[in-house]
Amino acid sequence: MSHSLISLSTWMILWPLYIYTSGTMGAPKGALVSHLQTYFKNIQIMMYMDMRSDDIILAQLPLFHSGGIFVTATPVFWRGATMILRQDFDPVRYAEDIERYRATIVFSLTTMWRFVLQAGRLNEVDTSSVRITFGGGERTPLSLLDELAQKGLFLQQGFGQTENSAMMMLPKEDVERKKGSIGLPGFCTEVWIADDEWNKLPPGQVGRIVCKGPTRMSGYWNMPEETGKVLVNEVLDTGDLGYTDEEGYFYIVDRAKDMYRSGGENVYPAETEKVLADHPKIANAAIIGVPDKKWGETGKAFIVLKEGETITLEEIGEYLEGKVAKYKYPTHLEFLKEFPMTTSGKVKKVELKKRERERFGEPE
Repeated sequence: MSHSLISLSTWMILWPLYIYTSGTMGAPKGALVSHLQTYFKNIQIMMYMDMRSDDIILAQLPLFHSGGIFVTATPVFWRGATMILRQDFDPVRYAEDIERYRATIVFSLTTMWRFVLQAGRLNEVDTSSVRITFGGGERTPLSLLDELAQKGLFLQQGFGQTENSAMMMLPKEDVERKKGSIGLPGFCTEVWIADDEWNKLPPGQVGRIVCKGPTRMSGYWNMPEETGKVLVNEVLDTGDLGYTDEEGYFYIVDRAKDMYRSGGENVYPAETEKVLADHPKIANAAIIGVPDKKWGETGKAFIVLKEGETITLEEIGEYLEGKVAKYKYPTHLEFLKEFPMTTSGKVKKVELKKRERERFGEPE
């Protein structure tokens, strides 16, 4: 019997996974991730967390999600650590598992942390075993960071996507000093803020977050045109907008596709959404740009209220006063019982936008 062997160099560039994007901005796409790319992701993530073989990692992202497979599972397997993964997410049980298993590294997305805090059980469990708390994945209000810190969990925000998982993370020693930052690029990833020609922009100037290096995907499965839109000369356009400060720390502003123009001004909905997330009556908020005869576009806020609460557009304006510029205030308001969500807990704005296009009779 003959066996067909392949060289190590060939094996390293093969794709063990076609992992699909979450589809927040459209149809999911299969990102091709090779063994070599996974190898460098593991190195980078273990360095972020100083992961040790005796660490106990509590994580609840499904393994079909890049955060589940690349940010937790494969680094844990490589390091020989222990991972606690439940079949489904229950915020009360998640909080209890921190104490039950004496977790040393805890990972969860912002939406999950919100549910954990709302459940109230975190106030009653011992979190002293936790050495590293990391997560993010979406806009994270400062009030959530403060509430976790009061419980001894100092959230290190990170930034990544299916196309390039965990490309940066905020160092633990900078959690308070650089609150709100998504951190610094990892050892194996080069990241910068670019203009439309990929030129690096100076600190404080908003531009596209782009990256290159051995951790990014090879392309999209059977989608050469879509690949060509985001991969240009080995540089990946993440589709996100951000800026750096004078020390090189990164801050995310919004998804490029979420930005709208009102009266000639660029409006980034995530800025206003982040403020509204701290309102005592609001459970969650999402804003999109809609047509407006006077301003070209204006903001429409979709609000999920906390149980038993009511709020008006005027109250929202009063709350936003002094926190964001007035042209960023939403001028339309709609209440929803719940948002359309991805399996990873992100709001599917593409569905909200589709509804509005249908309402205005606009083409797809």
